Amino acid sequence: MADYATPPVLRPENPVERPLAELAERFADRVIGDTAGVSVRGVTLATSDLRPGEVFVALQGAKRHGADFAQQAAGQGAVAILTDEAGAATAQATGLPVLVLADPRASLGAVSAWVYGTDMDAPLTFGITGTNGKTSVSHLIEGMLRALGRTTGLSSTAERHIAGQVIPSRLTTPEASEMHALLALMRERGVDAIMIEVSAQALTRHRVDGIVFDVAGFTNLTHDHLDDYGDMATYLAAKLALFQPDRSRHAVVCVDSPEGREIAARSGVPVTTVVTPALADGAVDADWTAELIDERQDGTAFRLMHRDGRSLQTTVPVIGPHMASNAALAIVMLLEAGFPWPDVTALVDGRRIPAELPGRIQRVSGARGPAVYIDFAHSPDAFVKTLEAVRHVTPGRIIMVTAANGDRDVTKRADMGSTAVLGSDVLVITDQHPRSEDPALIRAALIEGARAARPDAEIHECTPPEKAIEFAVSLAGDGDAVLWAGPGHQRYREIQGVRTPFDAPGLARDALRRACKQVMANKGSAGVDG
Repeated sequence: MADYATPPVLRPENPVERPLAELAERFADRVIGDTAGVSVRGVTLATSDLRPGEVFVALQGAKRHGADFAQQAAGQGAVAILTDEAGAATAQATGLPVLVLADPRASLGAVSAWVYGTDMDAPLTFGITGTNGKTSVSHLIEGMLRALGRTTGLSSTAERHIAGQVIPSRLTTPEASEMHALLALMRERGVDAIMIEVSAQALTRHRVDGIVFDVAGFTNLTHDHLDDYGDMATYLAAKLALFQPDRSRHAVVCVDSPEGREIAARSGVPVTTVVTPALADGAVDADWTAELIDERQDGTAFRLMHRDGRSLQTTVPVIGPHMASNAALAIVMLLEAGFPWPDVTALVDGRRIPAELPGRIQRVSGARGPAVYIDFAHSPDAFVKTLEAVRHVTPGRIIMVTAANGDRDVTKRADMGSTAVLGSDVLVITDQHPRSEDPALIRAALIEGARAARPDAEIHECTPPEKAIEFAVSLAGDGDAVLWAGPGHQRYREIQGVRTPFDAPGLARDALRRACKQVMANKGSAGVDG
């Protein structure tokens, strides 16, 4: 199993050296010390990944100021400290040049872009935002681009891709310094098209500053991250920032929901709209329409039609109308990026879209026996859509295994429990990433929400998750489905600050094999007894 405990920080292998004096002249409000003759090879926020020749950026943290680590940075080969007035005196004690800025975090994207040269000759760049669907759209675009002969890079919740190399992700969107280092490495390796998932936090915390996306896409906005934004209006405003001229050139927006229509109406760049009538809240006019044709266990077929009469028919290799919506958005984003209609239709019309979606309603079972799916769903809306998709292709019962993550939006937990129990026949509550919280309290919040929604429901509390999936599979028979919502692509669990390797698909397959052996053993015993 891969080590997902400490994903690496990625840097260009042969960084171009930039003069510190020019960096100071461009960005610093004042300079302490002598910058003459000093070269810069990179920039970082963390001493844990600082390399010789880099600038250490010292920011105010929740408990300590980054300048408290400036001496350590100097000992590791930092050539300068970039900080604010509060950290200037402490940083000066290192003897290194100190660049003082009023708001270093707000300037970090521009500084990093200049240091790594990513502000010049950027590859074709796609940005995807929304509560759910970002990873699916990113991987769908990448799959089609690779089939079209492009060398791709990707930064998603699941993984970083660099010209075929796959590396686990740390954050959905990394800090600006890490992001621009990643972009520089991609360009160094010949990447000519990049997909980046853009979270709301990435926008409000300046993680994608210094990047202008050729095409920005919007999927949806549902209950999540209210621990950061307080209410849905503030959360929407954070997303809306992506669709302004300083961050993107063109927008493709799913308008199934009022939030999507508001994004389209308030966008500051040209907008192309996409609607999936099966998901829309009423009749909605849009440039493109995705009409469902068929839902099967191996994929969802749909027809994509433009108001000018153009159309194509294709299949996304995952179940669910919401996946057809994601695929339609991905196709239209390619078209708006300038890929010719004949090339796109030759690739997908009458065919399956050539893409793999890690941990997105991923079937890990065989053709016989109960179907077992692993999914990354971790919000009430995602639960609804995923359960509906599984229900549509399941003749029997749905046994759902799920959990809520610790140190994240607690206001959604009751809704997660209620949507889970209303969409399934049997609910098994377990753990995923408790982080610093007591996992028993997290489970209790989910169970409380579930009981309030369906007092008579069959609900089980089972931990650890290795035991929960085993128990869920033992309840399933032919024609039933087990949906394990939460772990998806991730190959670790985070408990008290430690990432422990964890393989949900592997555990599910092991549970299926043991259940199959038990069934065969029972049949054998029955034959002998008879």
